[in-house]
Amino acid sequence: HVQLVESGGGLVQAGGSLRLSCAASGRTFTNAGMGWFRQAPGKAREFVTAISWSGSSTYVDSVRGRFNISRDGAKNTVYLQMNSLKPEDTGVYYCALSFGSAYYTRELQYSYWGQGTQVTVSS
Repeated sequence: HVQLVESGGGLVQAGGSLRLSCAASGRTFTNAGMGWFRQAPGKAREFVTAISWSGSSTYVDSVRGRFNISRDGAKNTVYLQMNSLKPEDTGVYYCALSFGSAYYTRELQYSYWGQGTQVTVSS
């Protein structure tokens, strides 16, 4: 049984930074594609960023240059470093794990999800 546990969310002022963590357990993490999604109040969940087993990554245009995804195989953890945060980055952030080894941008390509962590950016 796979478990994903996110942490690191919180309240931050615009322009600030946060680092989210997602710890995976229950299966081999090393060759799994991982992703981060977010859901703002009243909106559908949207793709943010994803990383392949080899470390290749992709980002939605709105966060490119401000966010960075990385992974630590030894710790079975994926990170999301968020800099220059904006109020529009507010939402619940979810990490997801795929059985595939590439990076994926669609929710249907992921098999496991964490419970989410709240990020609130004040103006």
